[in-house]
Parts: sequence; C-alpha cells; structure tokens
Amino acid sequence: MYLRKKKERVRVFLGIGTNLGNRYKNIKKAIILLKKMPDTIVKKISGLYETIPMGGPKQKNFINGVIKIETRLPPLKLLKYLKNIEKVLGRKKMVKNGPRPIDLDILFYGDEVINSKKLKIPHSRMFEREFVLKPLRDII
Repeated sequence: MYLRKKKERVRVFLGIGTNLGNRYKNIKKAIILLKKMPDTIVKKISGLYETIPMGGPKQKNFINGVIKIETRLPPLKLLKYLKNIEKVLGRKKMVKNGPRPIDLDILFYGDEVINSKKLKIPHSRMFEREFVLKPLRDII
C-alpha cells in the first residue's frame, strides 16, 4: 500500500454490468449515483457491450462497461459506497453468478494491490474476462 497526500485523488477503474430490467436505464442510474459520491469525479465511461453470462443459471445477456473515476475515498470506503449503490438499485444476493440489476466492481485502485477477504485489487478474474478488458481498453 502506498501513501498519498490527503487531497490527492486516485485514478480508479470500475467494472459495471447489468442483465435485469431495463439494462441501459440501470447503467444510467448507477452513473448518476456514482456522480453523487463524495470526493469522487466520474472522468470517463467506456462503450457498453452486450455479453453472454459466464456461469450461473440460464439468464439474459449482460450489458457491460468500465468507468474511470478519480476519488479521495479509501478502497474499503469506496467498496461500501458501491455496494450501497447496488442495493439502492435492487441488487440482492441470491444465486452465485446469477442475474442482477447492477454489478459494480473495483478493477484497479491506483497502483494498489489489496488481497483481503473483503476486497481484491486488481480484480482477481478481470484478466480472464473479455467483457471487462474490451471496455477497459476503450478508456485507458
């Protein structure tokens, strides 16, 4: 973990996905809520891509993208805000790899590497998933 000045923002890449309800509306609502987070600026949004689900029960295709933000929130606090956005937009933990109205993941948090029970950065399966890599390439 590196030290940074209190006022310095960190560049963060978030994965976003949805396959329940009005998928484009879900993405739009999530972005609106991301823009309301304290000490956070949404800098760039990738193109959105329709992708087939990986694992889990039979379900609709996903819409996936990546969002670049700059934030002063520490990683675990950012994760807490993201989980709250998921909850506000109707996400419930039901079936592993099951359908969801919104999914938000921290892909990168600056140069930090975190390997805890609550959070793994960089995201542990990101490099296996074209639905993350393609939109990430859009905005790097």
